[in-house]
Amino acid sequence: MVVGRRRGTRFTLEERCRQRYCGRVEYVSVVPGPPLDGLVDDLYYLEGPSPYPRLLLPPMPGAFLIVNLGEPFRIRAGTDDAASEFADGCVVSTPTRALEFAYPPWTRSVGVHLEPWGLAPFVPMSVAELCDRPATLAQVWGRGAVARLREWLDAARDPQAMLSVLEQELLHLRRDVPGLDLVRDASSSIVATGGTVAISDLATAAGVSSTHLTQRFKEIIGVTPKRFARTRRLAATLFEIDFTAPIDWADVAVRAGYFDQAHFGHEFRAFTGLTPTRYVEIRQRFLRENPGHALDSWPLPAD
Repeated sequence: MVVGRRRGTRFTLEERCRQRYCGRVEYVSVVPGPPLDGLVDDLYYLEGPSPYPRLLLPPMPGAFLIVNLGEPFRIRAGTDDAASEFADGCVVSTPTRALEFAYPPWTRSVGVHLEPWGLAPFVPMSVAELCDRPATLAQVWGRGAVARLREWLDAARDPQAMLSVLEQELLHLRRDVPGLDLVRDASSSIVATGGTVAISDLATAAGVSSTHLTQRFKEIIGVTPKRFARTRRLAATLFEIDFTAPIDWADVAVRAGYFDQAHFGHEFRAFTGLTPTRYVEIRQRFLRENPGHALDSWPLPAD
């Protein structure tokens, strides 16, 4: 769902906005300036009909939050039997299992795509408490604070103004988190190596024990370094695949650093609940039926 970002330069709000349309869907993306740019990938506005009643979101190495401005949506996590309703929005930390979103016929929201370590400064609890347990905004920020934010957003004149309101609220909420630099640097090393670096090497380079690094990861990202690395490797592998061309899964597995194709297939099913072949079928269906859609980079039809 991330549209993109440009690093190292400050922009005005208008210069930082990217706007896309697909059918009746409007998607506006803003890259925040410092100091949020080290925590936030982008802020976005989304309005329009969902392409499917239900969408599957495979685990990804990042967190996000949604401020809902329309009818409630529902989320079912992993193997849960029932979905939970979210009226004001949700907060989702780096997941270890797929999430299924059920949208109303017309959805309207603003949201934040966060760096893996980016959620911790905006929530008053250990992110480990949110792992695989999407929370409502009221549960995290309080009912009154969320009501005020939604009022300010509704009063904004256009999507760009709404995203400015959201950016200011994040600046207000941001707090210092012990160990954030440690986790950010270690996470960046995991990303740079495609999830193949040894966690013990990261701890040694940082001058801390593996136990300490693991604890900080759980508090700030919500998962262990090993789990984060596995998620990152699978996500990076999927984003490198050209789904419009024939796929040699054995070659994909080797280039991604998996022991063999069987290992890759096991990891794939563990994270997504799908076989690689079934994932491609569904992915290609989305691309075929919704070319260029604002949601076309990660979610999958669940129907």
